[in-house]
Amino acid sequence: MKFDELLAYQKSFDLAMKIFELSKSYPREETYSLTDQIRRSSRSVAINIAEAYAKRRYQKHFISKLTDSDAENLETHGWLQFSLACGYLDESTFEKLLSQNVEIGKLIHFMIKNPDKFGSKKEYS
Repeated sequence: MKFDELLAYQKSFDLAMKIFELSKSYPREETYSLTDQIRRSSRSVAINIAEAYAKRRYQKHFISKLTDSDAENLETHGWLQFSLACGYLDESTFEKLLSQNVEIGKLIHFMIKNPDKFGSKKEYS
């Protein structure tokens, strides 16, 4: 299996691309704040999953990178809330994106709790 076949990666990549498209309509004054931050955090979710998979031979490294991915996913959740509060997203769009964000979080948590299912081996000293 390749990292891009992981469901968590595919869904996080999809969400990042949806956010990218939607954030194109954010006001110009948000370019270096909200727009940049939500794009960076949403992309980092997928990239950290890819990095975790590359380090799957070492369970602690695998879990550490997935924990980073989880943190970026929560950051994206926060930026989505700001996007709604600032009026850049309507309630329906926000709910769809948030639902996907929550699903991704569950997938990441499953990977963290079941590293052996992804080829990660417990390290012995």
